[in-house]
Amino acid sequence: MRSEPLLLTARGEGEKVARRRTSPVLAAVALASVLALTATGCGSGDPEANAQASASAASEGDGKITIPDDIRDRLKEHGIDVDKWKDGAWKNWDRDDWLREAQDYINPVIEGLWDPDRMQGAEDPDRGVQESDLSGDQGVTDPEPTPVDAKAVSPTYHDNVPEAGKVFFDSPEGTMVCSATVVADPAHPGRSNLVWTAGHCVHAGRTGGWYRNIAFVPSYNDQALSAAELAGATEDELAPYGVWWADWAGTSDQWIAQGGPTGGEGAPYDFAVIHVTPEKGGSGKSLEETVGSALPVHFAAPAVPRVESITVDGYPAAAPFDGETLYQCQDRPGRLSINASDPTMYRIGCTMTGGSSGGGWVATGADGEPALVSNTSIGPVNAGWLAGPRLGEVAKGVYDSVSQKFAGP
Repeated sequence: MRSEPLLLTARGEGEKVARRRTSPVLAAVALASVLALTATGCGSGDPEANAQASASAASEGDGKITIPDDIRDRLKEHGIDVDKWKDGAWKNWDRDDWLREAQDYINPVIEGLWDPDRMQGAEDPDRGVQESDLSGDQGVTDPEPTPVDAKAVSPTYHDNVPEAGKVFFDSPEGTMVCSATVVADPAHPGRSNLVWTAGHCVHAGRTGGWYRNIAFVPSYNDQALSAAELAGATEDELAPYGVWWADWAGTSDQWIAQGGPTGGEGAPYDFAVIHVTPEKGGSGKSLEETVGSALPVHFAAPAVPRVESITVDGYPAAAPFDGETLYQCQDRPGRLSINASDPTMYRIGCTMTGGSSGGGWVATGADGEPALVSNTSIGPVNAGWLAGPRLGEVAKGVYDSVSQKFAGP
């Protein structure tokens, strides 16, 4: 798999494919939330998968998946046969089969898919714009910031940044990664299953659709093991708090309509919210309870002159980084305007590279406590700065739609 140069788009840890905005999630049946396709290998990941149903499905003696006909029919409406999907049909990226619309999101869990080897092999989906593409921003874009060296977070990561982690997904180009943040859920105080990342980490934008096999790993490589030490690493070492699959995702309509691989199109709306469920279930604890924290989201994003400092988290994967270590940058933000008709973005000096896309931007909230105010979206090929969208009404609409979808009893 190859990663693309991060020009002016999301920088997320090891992102591999596109970081694009998607439309706000509308009410629809979350088929992924009732299906779990399980590869029942004997400890080492047997390639022959058996399907296993969750709440509304049950396994038969022959190992075939049994699900209600109405659910199966709805999957088939999207060209998805669950038995074939788990056996590799998800790898078909034919344009006609690549689900695109907000209500089309489907992400059946394939247990064991994200094993240590596959997680370490994921690449970054960085894309962006050349510096020359920023012409026309005179008067609304501040001078380019001085680069700020990214600093490695001290292990264990969970003790210092328990909300941070990685998002893994599959794209036509291969396995990809981004960075992400556990955020609070107003519908479930203290029991959030929401994750914030970049839109281009879940949806390809105007030229494609939803990515597949999207999963979140909080505190990835929590002990900060080196690449050499990670050879032969166990899942517990890479994913000490488990693998959490996205059973729903939402992004902005602007990202779906405008997001592109280069030029920074859609970057001011390059954000996404994911609702997750544990791959292995068991404890009944939410993601927030499992990691012990979730950041509130500040949608009344303050103007740049009123923000003294922003801290950015991410797992940069493009050289000179390898995607296995959590880094931070801290700087006072400036302004970046991609298009005069779109909201102005925050921009800071930071040497993090591709793979850091989707990582959280944290500042002091209205109550004096840390709050998420943005996420990494774009940056130049030659690292030195990052930019993220200011979170306003569109972002709040995406966030509320995902929260409300799971607000029932």
